[in-house]
Amino acid sequence: MFKRLITRFWRKRQDFAAIDPGLRFYVIGDVHGCDDLLAQLLEQLDPGVPVVCLGDYVDRGEQSSAVLRRLMAQPEVTALMGNHESMLLDFLRDPSANAAAWLRSGGLQTLASFDVGGISERSSEMALKKAADTLADAMGGEMIEWLRNLPLSCQFGNVFVAHAGADPGAPVTTQSRQALLWGHREARLTPRSDGVWVVHGHWIVSEPIVEEGRIALDTGAFATGRLTAAELRPGSVQFIGMSR
Repeated sequence: MFKRLITRFWRKRQDFAAIDPGLRFYVIGDVHGCDDLLAQLLEQLDPGVPVVCLGDYVDRGEQSSAVLRRLMAQPEVTALMGNHESMLLDFLRDPSANAAAWLRSGGLQTLASFDVGGISERSSEMALKKAADTLADAMGGEMIEWLRNLPLSCQFGNVFVAHAGADPGAPVTTQSRQALLWGHREARLTPRSDGVWVVHGHWIVSEPIVEEGRIALDTGAFATGRLTAAELRPGSVQFIGMSR
């Protein structure tokens, strides 16, 4: 059974700029192979309203292949790249160099979702190469190209959206790939001083956070059974969640 969880509004605090994306849109937090939750959450969103997904569609959960196919079939959804998509692509490019980090981070579940098994961090270079080739065949060229072309960020008004947030000491237009995919050491510590709100996932939070120019949405779907979206519009944020 699925439950709609969170519906609450945040409005402008007097000590920080108002949220003003200039339009109404949704942002969905880290999915991590939970296609059942993603499907149910998408059904809760009003049609015709732009949707952005924060990355980390694969790994850890059991349904990574289904998540990717669902997102590919919805061109109206803007899917951003997360660090787990980057690790998957690195594995396909050079399996022996990148297998250990990816497999430790949930890559085994992604492989299983594409019916690829029989490897571990200790597998031989030949076995890893064979697994990468088998995975590439199972994914198909269209899916791999789709992943390669995922953008790192997008922006609506004074709302900037990226998987791991942004370096608060640099303009959002000059962020490094590292900061956007893996985070910056000051991202959760230092408020931005330019009036921009940054919406991100990457770090699991028990409840979505709205504070000092930052909106955090990763409620750990693969571990908690809770996937969260934010509905942003000028002056307010509403959270919508699905729970198993």
